[in-house]
Amino acid sequence: MRLFSPIHLALIAIIAAACIVLSLLCRWKYLPARPVCLAIGWVVMINELIWWVFRYSHEGLHLWNLPLQLCDATLWMSVLACFTYAPLIVEFAYFGGLAGAGMAVITPDLWSPWPSYPAIYFFIAHGGIVLAVCVLVFGRIVPLAAGAMWRAYRMLLGYAAAVGAINAIAGTNFMYLRSKPQGASLLDSLGPWPIYLIVGAALALLLFWLLWLPVRPQPGTQASRPASSL
Repeated sequence: MRLFSPIHLALIAIIAAACIVLSLLCRWKYLPARPVCLAIGWVVMINELIWWVFRYSHEGLHLWNLPLQLCDATLWMSVLACFTYAPLIVEFAYFGGLAGAGMAVITPDLWSPWPSYPAIYFFIAHGGIVLAVCVLVFGRIVPLAAGAMWRAYRMLLGYAAAVGAINAIAGTNFMYLRSKPQGASLLDSLGPWPIYLIVGAALALLLFWLLWLPVRPQPGTQASRPASSL
């Protein structure tokens, strides 16, 4: 798929429209929030499990293709966020999901042409993450509380540290923490290893801050926190 081709722009528009419409309908109480979130969570989860069957039946299960990339983590966190409304999970899913999956939707790295199954899976998975967190946060189902950005950023660094330890032990390169991808990428402009890791962490913090601006609690108000439920 050519970047920003008519098909790509149409997919971006569909995902954006779904986020806006469902968020507003939930915010204005025209749709019940719980069934909407459960439906999104189930679709994202089932789509991922079907992908696992497809992928591992073709590739086999190896250390290098374990689901440990950041988008894998934010996908399952978005599913849990839809199911539980747990504030910490919602915070990480919102910041990590919009920063990672949102960027993936805008600049997809597809190894299979549209409309092959892997390409369709890619947009359902990443678009589903974006839809889930937008409905939860912009639909005001789980408003973010003060300090959410820093909690999510610490969780991101913690996850990166855990994945880095796995990379060191297993010789893998999840999240490109040990080396840059072989093909051209944004990391090429961030300097050599380990400089690009430091610059990338700073850019992630900047992106988290930009995502925080439209949802941060206003002075004198306190975001309500719904009780978690399974």
